[in-house]
Amino acid sequence: MNRTLRCLLTACFTMMMIAATTAGAQTPAPIAYTIRFPAPATHYMEIEAVYPTGGRAEIDLFMAVWTPGSYLVREYARHVEQVVARGAAGQALAVRKTTKNRWRVATGGAASVTVRYRVYGREMTVRNNWIEAGFAMLNGAPTFLTLVDDGPRAHRVRLELPEGWTTTATALTRVEGEAHSYVAEDFDTLVDSPIVAGNPVITEFAFGGRPHYVVHEGDPSLWDTARANDDVRKIVEVTREMFGEVPYPHYYFLNMVTEAGGGLEHKNSTLLMANRFTTRARRSYLGWLTLVSHEYFHVWNVKRLRPVALGPFDYEHENYTESLWVAEGVTSYFGDLLVRRAGLSTRGEYLEGLSTEIANLQNAPGRAVQTTAASSFDTWIKQYRPDENSPNTAISYYTSGQVISFLLDAKIRAATNGQRSLDDGMRLAYQRYSGPTGYTPDEFHAVMSEVAGVDLAPWFARVLTTTEEFDYTEALHWYGLRFRPAEPTTRAWTGLVTRNDAGRLLVSQVRRDTPGYAAGLNVDDEILAIDDLRVRADQLTNRLEQYKAGDQVTLLVARRERLMRLVLTFGAEPGRAWRLEPDPGATEEQRKRLAAWLGD
Repeated sequence: MNRTLRCLLTACFTMMMIAATTAGAQTPAPIAYTIRFPAPATHYMEIEAVYPTGGRAEIDLFMAVWTPGSYLVREYARHVEQVVARGAAGQALAVRKTTKNRWRVATGGAASVTVRYRVYGREMTVRNNWIEAGFAMLNGAPTFLTLVDDGPRAHRVRLELPEGWTTTATALTRVEGEAHSYVAEDFDTLVDSPIVAGNPVITEFAFGGRPHYVVHEGDPSLWDTARANDDVRKIVEVTREMFGEVPYPHYYFLNMVTEAGGGLEHKNSTLLMANRFTTRARRSYLGWLTLVSHEYFHVWNVKRLRPVALGPFDYEHENYTESLWVAEGVTSYFGDLLVRRAGLSTRGEYLEGLSTEIANLQNAPGRAVQTTAASSFDTWIKQYRPDENSPNTAISYYTSGQVISFLLDAKIRAATNGQRSLDDGMRLAYQRYSGPTGYTPDEFHAVMSEVAGVDLAPWFARVLTTTEEFDYTEALHWYGLRFRPAEPTTRAWTGLVTRNDAGRLLVSQVRRDTPGYAAGLNVDDEILAIDDLRVRADQLTNRLEQYKAGDQVTLLVARRERLMRLVLTFGAEPGRAWRLEPDPGATEEQRKRLAAWLGD
């Protein structure tokens, strides 16, 4: 659908809504949920929902099969049990399941029906539910059944907490005068607002006239919550400085200290996971701050500025787009960069992190197979379902998108002699396309070309839709950087990824164009000996030190319990060829450009 037609449809819809309001159309009655935890140690919650019927003889309910921001069909309905319905007088109503995630309820002519169901929650990820004796972490998609084909309608949620729990935290709008009661203006908002219940530690700061809450649940006893609060504020400040506005009424950083990892963006909040020792080590804490920065940047990029395919959402099917490199790659780029600009990482730490992303891309055989655009489109079948062959066939749009963003930023700066940057490009894209329609790939590329003052379409086509090598020359020259020369080595290298399985040396991954690949090693082969000398899982590194590149050996391996011998010729262990560092010969002008980029 072209932009003109989309704008016309949007205008027509707006006029229809105004006309309906003018004609005195009534606001649809809300759906009301009550969530109870009668035995939270069993990982169950019980939900009672009251659905208006609109006078229909039957109503259809559905549960989302995926959650926005995590592009995989996860079949949340598999955790739903005992769906029953009753009328206003308490009489039982017929409930029939019609598809994997839909239920049909006979209303008996009642104006509303009450449906009760149970949900099991024991998946410690940011896109699922977790319920235990001490707390609950709830996401909207795997929790709530809503009406099928329903227009905009408020959804009210009330939680009845078990004994010992005192607090709920969520970006949903609080209902005044009712404990643990909230309202969402529509189902999208309900899905987009995770809820934490228990006894979290909460710190707060105000910025831009908006309250911000940093919520720690799980085991935050070892967390430096005051330090985390101050550093999160710095990230908020530098991000707001970039975009010039705070587009939300309040914001919640929901940090689950649960020995897990990951983060997921929401419109007015983010759900994060971390280790209890995170704030005690520089590397882990910096990683957490980068995660915070990444998810917070999504406030603007994805939750408001988005590809056309990502809204309105189809919660029951895949939503395809080739622009996740913008949604996640650009966000990853600024997530790291804004931590540096906030003064929370050093120049060396930032360049080391960017170097790692470049090396991960350049060293992945899959970069010669899958394009960045295809990586985005195929996220539903590849990104969240990696296997042992994934590095040979695929790349991550997170990684390639971050590297493309680095190159694009430098390209805009060079084309404008430092007058503009990717910051300006993102601001203009946000101003132009953060409304209800979103942007197409061509529209996003056009905005960047407009900011750069040159046509970038051919460059975008090359980096996004071909597997050609990226050209780093312009970016390195602009900033006065170089890739540190790799130190030559003759150490023996197989190219295999192995694991210690209870003392057994097993092959986990065989990458293309490596000595192990050429020798015919398979995943799950057990390596027993090198040249008839037994090698144990904890001895491989030391054993390889006895050889050099070019040496030929015979491996004794067991494949499905059958012994076989394979001839392998060692290669030279690759050096770290993609480590960025300031060029010793950089000019004063190049050093100023580097400082301007990094906010020094």
